Amino acid sequence: MYYNNILEIIGNTPLIKINKVIEDIPALVLVKLETVNPGHSIKDRMGLKMLEDAEKAGLIKPGGTIIECTSGNTGMGLAIAACVKGYRTIFTTSDKQSKEKFDMLRAMGSEVIVCPTNVTPDDPRSYYSVAERLSKEIPNSYWCNQYDNLSNRQAHYESTGPEIWEQTEGKITHMVVGVGTGGTVSGTGKYLKEQNPNIKVWGIDTYGSVFKKYHETGEFDEKEIYPYITEGIGEDILPKNVDFSIIDHFEKVGDKEGALMARRIAREEGILLGYSAGSAFAGLLQMKDQLTKDDVVVVIIHDHGSRYVGKLYNDEWMRQRGFIDDELKVKDIIAKKTDKQFLSVQNSDTVRNTFEMMKEKDISQMPVMSNDDIVGSITESAVLTYLLEHPGDDTATVSSIMGEAFPSVDPELPYRELNRYISKKIPAVLVKEKSGVMHIVTHYDIIQAV
Repeated sequence: MYYNNILEIIGNTPLIKINKVIEDIPALVLVKLETVNPGHSIKDRMGLKMLEDAEKAGLIKPGGTIIECTSGNTGMGLAIAACVKGYRTIFTTSDKQSKEKFDMLRAMGSEVIVCPTNVTPDDPRSYYSVAERLSKEIPNSYWCNQYDNLSNRQAHYESTGPEIWEQTEGKITHMVVGVGTGGTVSGTGKYLKEQNPNIKVWGIDTYGSVFKKYHETGEFDEKEIYPYITEGIGEDILPKNVDFSIIDHFEKVGDKEGALMARRIAREEGILLGYSAGSAFAGLLQMKDQLTKDDVVVVIIHDHGSRYVGKLYNDEWMRQRGFIDDELKVKDIIAKKTDKQFLSVQNSDTVRNTFEMMKEKDISQMPVMSNDDIVGSITESAVLTYLLEHPGDDTATVSSIMGEAFPSVDPELPYRELNRYISKKIPAVLVKEKSGVMHIVTHYDIIQAV
């Protein structure tokens, strides 16, 4: 069996159980993994739907130009469809979007026009206005306008909603999704609520967006609008695709919280997801007290983390924005040590010889080995106490007085977390690099480093 073209594999994405990042949540939490679409985002669904509806309505003819204002993912969905169907594509986008998105669109043969973020939607420089202007100037062109084009939410009513209902066998109780154009939340939510009106639809918003306050008060408050970093969710307009009657609650999530959660999902679940997915999970955790063990939660994932390797998955980018600090790690303490020699004794060595070695090397503790295996530890105080109590004994071995082996820690461990390991009774930790090289980190090393 084979497919005739790449467009035929859009949709039918899997549900995957989340296990670690939601340990405090009693409910079953599943992700609708839209990253397996050919454009690695959920926007493939509505991009194709908008284009095919335009073709049926005669709004674009063969060889024409598709124009869209996009944060990147809708553009990719349209670009893929355009490659298959033979259209030219021009995309306007904002300068806050990741470079990776621009590069991928250009790789698909698209022209990308980058517009300033910090202008009002009706400003002639905004990516909305530029797209609209180009559609009027270029013959046989079609501006999809994903914000107000209701084919957007219809795509999810026809595909995403039915898939989730079937995959959960009708057991879904909550849907969580970031809200941008509103197509996903409104189309999917409408279908699910038609099957079961008790299903809760939670929309994730961001600070700097108007959605939450408008939903709760009916007021479009321009004071709510200010720049934010999160991509793919939140708006400074009210798109026609957002059906506020479908959404039960909006939860706001900060830029930092969304970024950190996305990184956590990558580390703990092995799933590399986009910025809005991090925000969706952060929002879900903020609302965890509203869930029970009988609930089935589906979090819809918009796009893949490959879109953000230069941003939220880049430590330097995260540090520059204060999302992660420059806190010392264990590996940094090791790097600052003047003497990195790893000294140890064998469990068969005598206490007397061990004492002489510790005195010569000016060290207070050492690991105890049995051949190449670490089997215990020895401290200056233990050695001295034994020799004072047994002044004539030169035959006793280290194995007779050694303590438990020092704890082993990862080189990437933040140094502040060493207080979980080092104490009055445990004066050091062991660190093993990937190369196999061993180090010991002591109270003194930490003091010198900080």
